[in-house]
Amino acid sequence: MPPRPSAAAPQNIAVIGAGIAGLACARTLSQAGRKVTVFEQGDQVGGRMSSCETAFGTFDHGSQYFTVRDPRFALALATAPGSFKPWSATAVRVLDPHGRVAEAALRSREPHFVGAPRMDAVPTQWARPLLDAGAVELRTRVTRIERDALDSDRWQLQTSGAEDTSHVFSGFDAVLLAFPCAAARALLRASSQSALSRKMDDVEVAPCWSLMLAFPNAVQPTLCTLGPQWNAALSTHHRIAWLARESSKPGRSSVERWTVQASPAWSQEHLDDDEATVLAKLHKAFAEVTGIRVQPAYAEVFRWRNAKTVKPLGQPMLWEAGSGLGACGDWCIGHRVEDAFVSGLELALAVVRR
Repeated sequence: MPPRPSAAAPQNIAVIGAGIAGLACARTLSQAGRKVTVFEQGDQVGGRMSSCETAFGTFDHGSQYFTVRDPRFALALATAPGSFKPWSATAVRVLDPHGRVAEAALRSREPHFVGAPRMDAVPTQWARPLLDAGAVELRTRVTRIERDALDSDRWQLQTSGAEDTSHVFSGFDAVLLAFPCAAARALLRASSQSALSRKMDDVEVAPCWSLMLAFPNAVQPTLCTLGPQWNAALSTHHRIAWLARESSKPGRSSVERWTVQASPAWSQEHLDDDEATVLAKLHKAFAEVTGIRVQPAYAEVFRWRNAKTVKPLGQPMLWEAGSGLGACGDWCIGHRVEDAFVSGLELALAVVRR
């Protein structure tokens, strides 16, 4: 379908995805006076900046921390006071495949932050005005984007919800995709919007298996030194890229808990393995790196199909003013939490300025 003729800036906008990029985009548009509806297929906001709740405490099984370099990100964080704290864990820069320190232990010169009391605290605060206004449709998956049946200059969305219910949301001047690149490409192609999807073809994003382990007995005095004396580390073990002691983060439970994130290459190679196999292999690698060989009271794995950007788009976002379609996400410029925020912000500003 040919692009629409140039018109005024869109006033009624659909944002698909309620991760950091989607929330940054939706908040900015709402603050600029636009009517915004956010569609999220999950039952909560935050995307990979989320937390897994267990009987032993929470695990940041997605994003482990965030840094702040862009002043606009700092200003946005200031609107969510109390939702994040600095994390000054004793960190090892690099471990060799056997868990030995390959570089001296040090504290990063760049401040690291975590959500408090859980990683999703920041997106939850950001989403509150939108949720209170009834502008967020949770547990709603968009299955097709198409021209509005009553007004061909606008868009409508085919969606599926709980218990296979379906619904059509219509009357949108613009539709903005704020979720992983592969899924965005698939939706656009299923919606016969190949022009925008082709611009994403060179983007590469790797998956990640995350392992969560809890050792509640380690809080007893006799076991208070369980494992290494560091709390976070990059690793060159062929299975593991990152390890973090969750109980070292501010505001968290004191129960000894670890999140282990597999390397992009290993995660890709074992992407479709069953969970029991992945858990066993990652737990073995964890023991090799940390020296912790006692059995955990809790052990689970979680698969992120889209986690770390390998080859970014190379620009902050995609926006077609003529068609009213756009896309954003950390995959546009990197894989950091701040990259997602900047991408969502830049897309919203482009829409408002049209």
